[in-house]
Amino acid sequence: QVELVESGGGLVQAGGSLRLSCAASGRTFSNFPMGWFRQFPGKEREFVAGSSRSGDSTYYVDSVKGRFTISRDNAKNTVYLQMNSLTPEETARYYCAVRATSYRATKVYVAANEYDYWGQGTQVTVSS
Repeated sequence: QVELVESGGGLVQAGGSLRLSCAASGRTFSNFPMGWFRQFPGKEREFVAGSSRSGDSTYYVDSVKGRFTISRDNAKNTVYLQMNSLTPEETARYYCAVRATSYRATKVYVAANEYDYWGQGTQVTVSS
């Protein structure tokens, strides 16, 4: 079993920053692709940021490029999402995910159904 627990969400004002954390237990994910998704009310989960198995390749949805950064600390078995210059439209529940297999070290997975394990999510609310 793999358990992912997100933390770091909360209420921030527009223009503020948050750093989300995703801690894993049960299995290390240092050699597995990781991703961050967010879900708005009434919508499907949306890709935000991803990291390849190698950890050297990352990809972001256009709307967050230059503001969000995905990183991983393999020693702590933790993945982070640094979010800067937040806007009210980014109010959502944010989830981390890990894919159990990867056949290309540099591939970043962007579809929710390509991931195998999910955290419970952490709520981010941005006020204006």
